Amino acid sequence: MPNATQLAHLRSRLEAEKRELEERLSHNEHNGLASSLRDNTGELSSIDNHPADLGTEMFERSKDLALLEKEDLHLARISEALEAMDKGTYGQCRACGQPIPSERLEALPDTLYCLEHAPRQEISHERPVEEEFLAHPFGRSSRDDDDYNGFDGEDAWQIVEQWGTAESPATSENANVGDYDHIGIEADENDGFVESFESFVATDITGNHVSVIRNRHYKQYMDHNEGDHELEEQ
Repeated sequence: MPNATQLAHLRSRLEAEKRELEERLSHNEHNGLASSLRDNTGELSSIDNHPADLGTEMFERSKDLALLEKEDLHLARISEALEAMDKGTYGQCRACGQPIPSERLEALPDTLYCLEHAPRQEISHERPVEEEFLAHPFGRSSRDDDDYNGFDGEDAWQIVEQWGTAESPATSENANVGDYDHIGIEADENDGFVESFESFVATDITGNHVSVIRNRHYKQYMDHNEGDHELEEQ
C-alpha cells in the first residue's frame, strides 16, 4: 500500500490526467462524431460521384470511434482509481486483495489490479459466430470437396477475377507463380471443360462428323502422350 506522500503524488497525477482528458473530449467535439457525414465531407449530398471519398470518411469515423472508446475507458479507469482512494482501498488488488507494488502504481496510477490479475492479461477466445459456417474463402458456396463439377462460388470469383485484382505475383497464394497470368485461384485448371480433349474435339450438329481443332490444349495433349496420335490424321 502507498504511504501518504505517494498517495498524494498519485492523486495529483490522476486528477491532472482526468482534467486533460475531459478538456480534450470537450474541445474536439468527440472527434467529429457529433456532425453529420455531409458536414464532414463538405458535399451537398452523401450520394455523389466519389464513392472513394465516402470510403475514406467511413474509415476516419471508425478510427474516431476507436479513439473515443479508448479515451472514455481511460477516463473511467481514472475515476475508479480516485474513488478507490477516497474509500481507502487504493493500492490493493481487486481480485486477490494483495498489495499492488509501488513500481506498478507509479507506471500505471489508474490500475486497480496486480500484474497477475490484470484484465488485459486475459486472452479472449470468443470468435464471431460466422466462423462456424465459413470454412475456406468461399464458405459454403465452394463445392470442390464434394466432387461437384457445376458452377459454384469459386467459379463466380474466377469470372470476376479475370478483370483484375489487387494481388501481385508476390502476394499470390501460389508460391511458384512468376507472372500475372497465373496469380489467380487454380489458374491452371481447365476453363469451360473437364477433360483436355473436350476443348479441341468437335462434331457437327448431327454428331457424325468429328473434327479436331489444333489449339494450345491439343498441342499439350499430344506432347504429353495423353491420347491417340491418330488424331493428328484428322
